[in-house]
Parts: sequence; C-alpha cells; structure tokens
Amino acid sequence: MSSESEEQQLSKKAAKKEAAKLEKMRRRQEAAALASAASSLSVEEEDSYSSNYGDVTLPELKSCSKPDAGNWSIAISSMDWTRVGALTEELKEKEVLIRGRVHTTRPVSKNMAFVVVRERGFTVQCLVATHEAGVSRQMVKFVAALNRESIIDAIGMVSVPGNPIKGTTQQVEIHVRKLYCVNKAMPTLPINVEDAARSDAEIEAALQAGDKLPRVNQDTRLNFRVLDIRTPANQGIFRIQCQVGTIFRQFLLSEGFVEIHTPKLIAGSSEGGSAVFKLDYKGQPACLAQSPQLHKQMAICGDFGRVFEVGPVFRAEDSYTHRHLCEFTGLDVEMEIKKHYSEVMDIVDRLFVTMFDSLNEKCRMELEAVGKQYPFEPLKVFTHSSVLQYLYIF
Repeated sequence: MSSESEEQQLSKKAAKKEAAKLEKMRRRQEAAALASAASSLSVEEEDSYSSNYGDVTLPELKSCSKPDAGNWSIAISSMDWTRVGALTEELKEKEVLIRGRVHTTRPVSKNMAFVVVRERGFTVQCLVATHEAGVSRQMVKFVAALNRESIIDAIGMVSVPGNPIKGTTQQVEIHVRKLYCVNKAMPTLPINVEDAARSDAEIEAALQAGDKLPRVNQDTRLNFRVLDIRTPANQGIFRIQCQVGTIFRQFLLSEGFVEIHTPKLIAGSSEGGSAVFKLDYKGQPACLAQSPQLHKQMAICGDFGRVFEVGPVFRAEDSYTHRHLCEFTGLDVEMEIKKHYSEVMDIVDRLFVTMFDSLNEKCRMELEAVGKQYPFEPLKVFTHSSVLQYLYIF
C-alpha cells in the first residue's frame, strides 16, 4: 500500500471522528437548550387541559370504579386496551388506549416531545404536541420529564407517517391527546434497557466512529435480571422457549404419545455418564434426577408404548463451557420399536421439521428481535429430493 493511500485512509478516519465529535456536541447543546426552555415554563401556570395528563395516585387506582373516580379513571372507562404489538396500519385514524413502559423520551421543543412506549418487547412512537386538541405546554413538559421504565397509559389517534420510523418495531405513530403515569420508575436505574439491548456490532461500529456506547456486562445483567429480561431479545427468547415446549407437546400428542411427570428427588442415579447433586433426605441418601430415563423405560415396560416429558434436569457438571449446564429443561422422548430403529428416526425427523417450521411461522417477530442483538443464520432444512439433487451434482 502506498503512503498516499495510507494518508487518504487516515484522513477519512480523522474526518469521521471529527464529524462524530461535532454531532455529539450538537446533541449536548440541543439538550441544554431544551432543558433551558422547559425550565422557563412554570408548572404553576393555569392549565385548562390539566385533566388530560398527570400521575395516577394510589387512592385513584383503588376507586377507579366508583362515581368519584379521577381523571385517569374517567378517561379509560369506556375504552378497550390495545397491545403495542397489535398497532398496525389497519388501525389508521382510530383512537386507541395503550399501556407500556417509557423506553425513551425526546423533547423537540416546549411545544413538542416524542416518547417511545414499550410493551412485551414491542415499541411504538408517540407524539405529544400542542397542535393536537387537548395538549398544552405543561403536558409536553410533563411527558418530557417522565423517567425511563415508568408505566404509562396513553390515549391517541393512530397515524401512519410518510417515512419509515427508525428505532421502533411498529411502523405507526400515536398522536397523543391524554397521557397518565400509572407507576413512576426511579430517576436513575442500575442499567438502561436501551443499553442492554444493543448488539456487539452496534457498540463496535460506534467505537469506529469515535463514539463510545455503554456495554452491559454479563454479571451486571444477572445482578439486575428484572431489568435485563425487558429487552426485546430476551422477551423474544422466553416466548420462543414457550413455543418450543408447546409445539413439542402438540406434535407428540398427535403421534399417540402420553405425557408423564417423573420424580425429581430420587434415591440414586437414574443413568450413567453424568454426576448428580447429592443431598440428605431424612437421614437417607438422595439426589436430584439428572434424567427421567429410568422412569421412561418403566413406562414403556408398563405398556404405555410412547411417552414424553418436559421437565427440569439437574447435572453436577464440572465443565465450564456454554454446552455444560447444571440445570436445564429437558425434552425427553421414549417409544417402543415395532420393527426397526428407523421408526424413531422418522419421528425425530418430522418433529424437528415441524418444530422449526412452526417457530418460523409463529415467532417471526420474536426471531427478528433476537437476531438484531444476537445475529444468527436462518435454519435450512434439506428434503430428500434436494439432498439427492445435491449428491447428483457432486
């Protein structure tokens, strides 16, 4: 590489870093200006729309069905809840009531602010502006000051912007006319969900551009797990896990299997090859079951024919790898063979094909959420004809 090309590359990197610094400075100046503008607006000014926003008190929550109910109770009394994940273009120009957590707030001026509301991993952008009926400057200030992770109820009209919305799962916008804080979060949290939801690729890209984004380490995630599992990826993982158990159960039941529930506190090892957690049971030695193997075989010998179980498994593994777990949920199958072991292979083959096809169909959005933080390649299933064609080519 010539010295001239090296200098060009260095100058490009320097330009990127300088642009990133200027952008960071611009954002800081903008935030300071907005804070100054917000402070100039006195909360003590008389507001004719004060009933359209505010904090919901505990007495109001208790008396929501009584005649003397407050503003929040009256506002939501005649409306049905709409889930954030169900907000689509089909609801355009319709008024909805949503509940969710404050993901981020972005004040634009003392007359306008944006708030991103998150519910069960789905996010939607809400606009609070004084040009909307029933919205005052005091309401905009109230929204801009909401703490992240606070739970709010918002009522507004669904709108479809001309340009795609970046940073939210739903491609619609809610023009808010009423907003109430049902549960206020602490001003400062140990970790931000927004930071915990970033992928390694995003953090590295920011470093290349000269900007440093917070990285939430594994020990911090585990110490504040209740916040960590609010990220879209973790929400997706748990919902996919739920579907795995459901699909597994439904498929095997359709194949004539019987679900059984075996003991997890047993007198001795139920299979070889793995260590057990030993304990004292009223003066007698006992251990946690590292497999339902023995009881599955007993069920087959007891003429059940085909059995399965979805349950916890405990193994005293000494290895420290990602593939060795001391506790996990096992999906266990046992069946009698009429003629050939290929009968089992046929069941397993159709089970996995059904499993992944169903997950792609039912958990599309969850898989996308997981993939944004933890990228993975989509699974490819080869049919018999495609395998034969592949072998023919080679």
